[in-house]
Amino acid sequence: MESQKKSSQPANKTSASEEHEEEQCCADTSCEKNEKQEPSSPKQGDFSDPVYKEIAIENGAINRMNRDELCAKCAELKLDTRGVKDVLKKRLKSYYKRQKLMHSAAANGNSAVYFDYICVVDYEATCEENNPPDYLHEIIEFPMVLIDTHTLEIVDSFQEYVKPVLNPQLSEFCVKLTGITQKVVDEAETFHQVLKRAVSWLQEKELGTKYTYTFLTDGSWDMGKFLHTQCKLSCIRFPPFARKWINIRKSYGNFYKVPRTQTKLICMLENLGMQYDGRPHCGLDDSHNIARIAIHMLKDGCQLRVNECLHSGEPRSVPISAPIEGAPAPQNPKKRN
Repeated sequence: MESQKKSSQPANKTSASEEHEEEQCCADTSCEKNEKQEPSSPKQGDFSDPVYKEIAIENGAINRMNRDELCAKCAELKLDTRGVKDVLKKRLKSYYKRQKLMHSAAANGNSAVYFDYICVVDYEATCEENNPPDYLHEIIEFPMVLIDTHTLEIVDSFQEYVKPVLNPQLSEFCVKLTGITQKVVDEAETFHQVLKRAVSWLQEKELGTKYTYTFLTDGSWDMGKFLHTQCKLSCIRFPPFARKWINIRKSYGNFYKVPRTQTKLICMLENLGMQYDGRPHCGLDDSHNIARIAIHMLKDGCQLRVNECLHSGEPRSVPISAPIEGAPAPQNPKKRN
């Protein structure tokens, strides 16, 4: 979906009534820049504890290792030896930090994960080779891949194609890019029906009721652009369960301390020592590969947390001080008044 994301123009300005509705919906998301900061959680630990000096010493030793030494140490500890030097360093540092905190009072009950499940989404949408400024993308593939954060495995997936209404004829560029044929979308259901089935799938997993969960995307576009635009075109309200998500590009860049240029899907995979599996720009295959990156990051000690939300029709950053909350239980889409 990256080619479509790169060429996407900012969404049309939201109407006053829609803007008010979304502000009300996102009132609890802590997305405002001037939001009052929450006090630091005691779970973060007391950094005067001697264990942090031990961690700093280990980090210094790791920083002095070359790539061969890093690989050898990872192999000795039965850790993954794939990845570039910076990834290997982060993997070792996270391992030693976890081990030392587990045996220290400084751990203070800190949990390894924030959610029971992470649901990866990567939509495919209508597009032209050169999208005009006012082009409205319609979702034509709705995939989801579910990660169990405790077993660190992909446990299920969902995929439905969607019939576009505004531009029912796919461009030759779109067909070539996504592999989705005109016959496939002609025989598909409308977005409203597909969203209802997606909600049923999430409900069957007891997400938001028995288990905590959140969504994860490759960038801001899937929720902040494509889903937002599609809901307006379909005259339905933006689903509350999709208002906040994990932008894996931000999480990856912050965790491995790499520039934004190294957070594209193929680049993230290669830096972790993996190859793309499947067909690029197939939504389900993209989602599967994004999930592989997320699992790798969790194994390396990254605590994936919500970092973006939709506010007034635009994606906003969620401050790290915001409370950790899972997505609400999914409900069937509601029509706009």
